[in-house]
Amino acid sequence: MEPTRISLRPFNLSDAEDVLKWAGDDDVTRYLRWASVKTLEEAQQHILTKAIPHPWRRSISLLNDRRSIGYVSVKPDSGDSRCRAHLGYAVAREFWGRGIATEAVRMALNQAFKDFPEVVRIQAVVEVENKASQRVLEKVGFEKEGLLKKYGYCQGVIRDMFLYAFVKDDWLSNYN
Repeated sequence: MEPTRISLRPFNLSDAEDVLKWAGDDDVTRYLRWASVKTLEEAQQHILTKAIPHPWRRSISLLNDRRSIGYVSVKPDSGDSRCRAHLGYAVAREFWGRGIATEAVRMALNQAFKDFPEVVRIQAVVEVENKASQRVLEKVGFEKEGLLKKYGYCQGVIRDMFLYAFVKDDWLSNYN
């Protein structure tokens, strides 16, 4: 495995210009549950109201210059569902195809299982058309568990999605 090129760090308001670049790109946000941000003010509000208060949302940042090139998040459920968490991520288009999303997801799993000891399953839903994201999850070791027909809204359209999961037992045996 090649050396780490990225870090995962909390978002700062100073990331707004970088966030606008990638979160304002409709190709990047195409499969996300939120619409592209269109102004610097919207990027700032996104950071203040969505990224910073989130239980575990990190900026994917290049080690050499610390600019934000995407995000990865893990959101634990609560109550009787506290054993599982949901994964989301996106990377700036200029960095697609370089393994950065795969590296970020692997790093997020490693940290999230430590930060949330009750979580034994991290899952992700991916639109059927989103082949690149499916490959990212499969490279990390997520298993495709099935097709969820008409499962969720994405950009105003109800879509079919695949359910992927990674369980803590697999992480313990493969990453520690």
